[in-house]
Amino acid sequence: MPLELLRSLVWMDYRLAVLFTVVLPLLLLLWATIQNVPAISHLLVIYWRVASLLAITVYLMMPQWPVAYVTGFMALVLIPISLWFWVDLNEEINDRQDLIGQVFSSWRWAVTLYCVLAAVGQAFYLPCAFVPGAVATPSCHVWLEAPLLFKDMFHAQARPGTLGFFAAVALVIYVLYLSYFVFVRLPKQGRSATGL
Repeated sequence: MPLELLRSLVWMDYRLAVLFTVVLPLLLLLWATIQNVPAISHLLVIYWRVASLLAITVYLMMPQWPVAYVTGFMALVLIPISLWFWVDLNEEINDRQDLIGQVFSSWRWAVTLYCVLAAVGQAFYLPCAFVPGAVATPSCHVWLEAPLLFKDMFHAQARPGTLGFFAAVALVIYVLYLSYFVFVRLPKQGRSATGL
């Protein structure tokens, strides 16, 4: 694929990610909180816990660490799972016929479709994480451009290695929490988000 076409697609992916995984869920969480819709609020809190891996990925890309390609891909896999996994919340949300229920359901389908398509696209670049020196190739480096611009805009004085260190610590905490959930909480509560 020509580099300029790839660059356009990657930047479009980042723009869509900001829209579907940051702006819209934040607005929906505020709306659900104001309207006192516990099922949607609860599911969005779960979503934000899972989607925090995207933020960790951005910071891992700043020092150009190859693991970021894996964490970005895993975030795209885990987000749809987190949105559809919970039987009790799904039932409550599906029963809602009001505007917030319809908007939330539309967003959930849209972000699921986005994540699936983005994961398929990013799967072709997973070798950037495993092939020595691949991060420096133009096709792998293009994925780093947006995080590096973000760093220049918001962390101009910070060293990339320092930001990467904090992202690595956050990743360890994320993996520990996910492991605890999968191996301890999930066997006890099953697919019930409320544990009832």
